[in-house]
Amino acid sequence: MPGFLREPGTTPMTDDEEPMADRISYPAQLAALAAASPDRVAVTCGDEQVSRRRLDAASNRLAHDLRARGVGPGDMVTIGLPNSVAWFVAVAATWKLGAVPQPVSAQLPARELEAIVDLADSRVVLGAEPGTFGGRACLPVGYAPDPSVGDTALPDAVSPAWKAPTSGGSTGRPKVIVSGDPATLDPDAPSLVGFRPDGCLVMPGPLYHNGPLVWACDALLSGAHVVVLPRFDAEATLAAIEEHRADVVYLVPTMMKRIWRLPTDVRLGYDLSSLQVAWHLAEPCPPWLKEAWIDWLGPERIWELYAGAEGQAGTVITGNEWLEHRGSVGRPAEGTVQVTDADGHELPAGEEGEVWLRSVGRATPTYHYLGAEARARDGGWESLGDVGWVDADGYLYLGDRLTDMILSGGVNVYPAEVESALQEHPGVRSCAVVGLPDDDFGNAVHAIVEPEGDGDDLDIPELLAFLGERLVRRARGRWRRPRHPGAARLPRRATRPLQGSPFRGARPRTPPQRRRQGPPHRPACRAAPALTSGSLAGG
Repeated sequence: MPGFLREPGTTPMTDDEEPMADRISYPAQLAALAAASPDRVAVTCGDEQVSRRRLDAASNRLAHDLRARGVGPGDMVTIGLPNSVAWFVAVAATWKLGAVPQPVSAQLPARELEAIVDLADSRVVLGAEPGTFGGRACLPVGYAPDPSVGDTALPDAVSPAWKAPTSGGSTGRPKVIVSGDPATLDPDAPSLVGFRPDGCLVMPGPLYHNGPLVWACDALLSGAHVVVLPRFDAEATLAAIEEHRADVVYLVPTMMKRIWRLPTDVRLGYDLSSLQVAWHLAEPCPPWLKEAWIDWLGPERIWELYAGAEGQAGTVITGNEWLEHRGSVGRPAEGTVQVTDADGHELPAGEEGEVWLRSVGRATPTYHYLGAEARARDGGWESLGDVGWVDADGYLYLGDRLTDMILSGGVNVYPAEVESALQEHPGVRSCAVVGLPDDDFGNAVHAIVEPEGDGDDLDIPELLAFLGERLVRRARGRWRRPRHPGAARLPRRATRPLQGSPFRGARPRTPPQRRRQGPPHRPACRAAPALTSGSLAGG
């Protein structure tokens, strides 16, 4: 299966390496798996399970239905379904027509969904009520083809792009990221991320996000049992690992934090001995949290990936490596990485600048955008907008997003660093750090904090003292209670970091004006923020 990462422990692809020749289509692989072990469970979601044979038949039936509605090779099919068995049926049916699955959140506001459907020019929208988009077939959640529709196999087909997820990015405008890889694989090649045909993945994340999409589809096509949670729940994730003897779990740091903060007897009460790899990605992981998980599960089981949905390159680090390169996101497992100053000059080890990624060993791009332009420079380099540096051993460290950095009193302040310190406090459930206009410093660092529980027990002087031990005090802490604290909540999704969120999009953007010198593990300034209780309406 094409993508940004090979099996853990393998070496990166080189420019003179030949691509694998004996490839088959994704539909052919699903049919082969069904023929080999028809009754083996393919997908579990809540109380619903589907075997390989039933998944193959159900996706054949839906493919016939979609073909009758005009879906053909290369067409986009927008899939706005919640985590469910039906999501996998829809994706497989789309592949069987040589079409491109284009997953979106089932909870998207109508205007945002309309913008994405227009960008993708989707032939069919699954998860929308009939008539929602004039001229396009819309099939609601829970739709099933008429019983008269058969489930016979369709002619083999290859989708020109195996996925086309979306991203809002730092602009807040949606874009579609169309994969540069067709829906083919080498059936004899190892899994990208270590799945075994007799293994099991627990997936607690929403399948419309790129990471869960890639992990779940790779597991399915590898023959592993995919256990997807209807929605993230900390204890339910541990229970699923124990019940299904999962060997791989996908997490993001927000999930890791909520699992870690379960009562100790609850967290330690589940048998996780089957677990071989706990992957985490999608947002920066606070060092204290990573270390806690390493101490709990062992460094050999903690793996981290840094990459974008665009797939130009990706870095990987094991827990053992991380202990020797604390704070790093690893070295390139595929593609290559470079850090430059504002003029595009490569910087030496330990000096911070913009992180650039480039694919290697490919004749075609890894993706293309619909609705956006890549940030690119000569030589095939592209940037996701991250700031970082590399150490003398080639390990990459991330600072923050270029668009998120706050210039306060002439010093670059990194919101991610402040958020990391806030989230370490046991009374903080979630937070977002932004810059607000200030007559004295130009910008003041401001934190919006959602306390655990109702927030009445959060001791603000104690929280400020807690931050004072971890951050440089640039602003005197201030506290304001929301008018309606019972209804106030930060918009939060367990797999969606706040970086690039509307909170930051609303404040003035200030580009970094100097690069940091000195040791790579310390930011230029980590300022203590002013504090506001969770006073933003939920989304």
